[in-house]
Amino acid sequence: MATPQFLRCAVCQHEQPYEPFVPAVCKACGAQWLLPQYDFASFKREVLRGLPGRPTDNLWRYQDVLPVSNPGGLDLYPAGGTPIWLSQRYAPALGHDQVYLKDERYAPTSSFKDRQAAVAVAAMVEGGVKEAVIASTGNAAVAYAAACARAGIKLWVFMTSLVPQEKLREAALFGAEVIRVSGNYDQTKQIASQFAQRRHLLLDRGASSIPAREAMKTIAYEIVEQLGWRAPSWYIQAVSGGLGPLGVYQGFQELFDMGLINSIPKLGIIQAEGCSPMVQAFKAGKDVAEPVVPDTRIIILSTGDPGKTYNYLWQLTQKHGGTMEAVSDADAFSAMRSLAKSEGMAVEPATAVAFAGLEKMLREGSIDSDELVVVNCTGHTFPVEKHVLGDQWAVDVHLSEGQKPAPHEGLQAALENLDEKTTTVLLIDDNEDDALLIRRLLEARKSYRVYHARDGWEGLSQARQKLPDLIVSDLTMPGIDGFGLVEELKLDPRTRNIPVVVVSAKDITPEERKRLDGQIQALYQKGSLPARKFVEQVVHTIEDEKSADKGG
Repeated sequence: MATPQFLRCAVCQHEQPYEPFVPAVCKACGAQWLLPQYDFASFKREVLRGLPGRPTDNLWRYQDVLPVSNPGGLDLYPAGGTPIWLSQRYAPALGHDQVYLKDERYAPTSSFKDRQAAVAVAAMVEGGVKEAVIASTGNAAVAYAAACARAGIKLWVFMTSLVPQEKLREAALFGAEVIRVSGNYDQTKQIASQFAQRRHLLLDRGASSIPAREAMKTIAYEIVEQLGWRAPSWYIQAVSGGLGPLGVYQGFQELFDMGLINSIPKLGIIQAEGCSPMVQAFKAGKDVAEPVVPDTRIIILSTGDPGKTYNYLWQLTQKHGGTMEAVSDADAFSAMRSLAKSEGMAVEPATAVAFAGLEKMLREGSIDSDELVVVNCTGHTFPVEKHVLGDQWAVDVHLSEGQKPAPHEGLQAALENLDEKTTTVLLIDDNEDDALLIRRLLEARKSYRVYHARDGWEGLSQARQKLPDLIVSDLTMPGIDGFGLVEELKLDPRTRNIPVVVVSAKDITPEERKRLDGQIQALYQKGSLPARKFVEQVVHTIEDEKSADKGG
């Protein structure tokens, strides 16, 4: 059992119970840096025994110190267990022969964010969560979408429209509901939070979420184990919000406290010049970072307001040594090309920022020649062709024209518009012409998202994946018919409360009506109403359901 025994505040040492889905805030001093406490003595004994019987290819090797009560009882999403490489040509050409690359590209979606998603989604599964919301600049959205797909959790992903389209499409490919916000990342987080509150859904809160942050420390555990139970001299990572290194350093600290390493690395934080609030504060000697308006083409690193995270990272540099540096987009693109040509490693621009920072630190003499350096290497570009997903893979939400915080009126209007646009209708009908007509009429009537399944089995699969607001199903179909479909929907806790409208081309017998009684929202016979009238009835059904939900 690995549930934290309690949380200890890193600022005032106050101890309080662990609550998995409550923001980690100290109830005594208000600090947001709470450290879970486990049975570290027992875990150290297992480490000294070589962690017998543990997997070597994923982070659940360290399950004793991760906040999931019963990992063995869950079908856990694999992440971690990534290799570490000694740079053969890239770093030696820069005059340093002890640079290691922690290659997170080997994760399920090629990002270190897969670790965060694996532990966070495992906690969701254990807590019975069926639907969640996340705001992201790209990689976390894709990682969570993949993990939630495996777990059967419906995920709402909010991303700024400035994120590369490949990232948005990849999240959509995994079945997430993608909300594309025409604003910056901080605005995107704002509307995601409001959306989650309105719908009473779990919002993943990144650095303030214990499961998300705890996942990152497994990078430190793996690095130390892969280096023969020794710590590097430097750990370098490009950052946006800063969750990654904050969690990694918790891992180094735990290893040090258990006596498994004799030092903690210096920390190298690298940001893009066009969005470098942490670097600006660090260079000015300040422990609080002022928000900035992002101005970089590397959108994944465009968190303009790092909040409290910077203060905690600043404290780490003061305690263990380190620096924060900013590099230009051009320097990042140059480092990307150099790494690819010398090591055969293709990385995304956000990772290239870290390597450009390494180059800068070596030029300026920040790193001594005998110091062992580890650089976090993560990310890829994943093109998804439009014809794979069709046209309805994202919803657009427009906030303010500029990059300032969204005005309250604009946010309210966007949320109300989003409430309408995120109404989804699933049509299940083997008659293409009937389905197309209804779909066009619905989409013309309001900004609904309409999906179409061509038989009962496909409809059942889409219902479980999309969790639509309403299902309109034909009664007579190949495979599983409308009767069987309704029964399957009502047996599944994920879909049992979705209202179903059944349409039949034949007369319904009293026995059939009895079979459907209490299981569906309405029953119509094809031809009994003009198509437009039928669609109006469907719209009224949706609105009635929404009104009932708000009232409840």
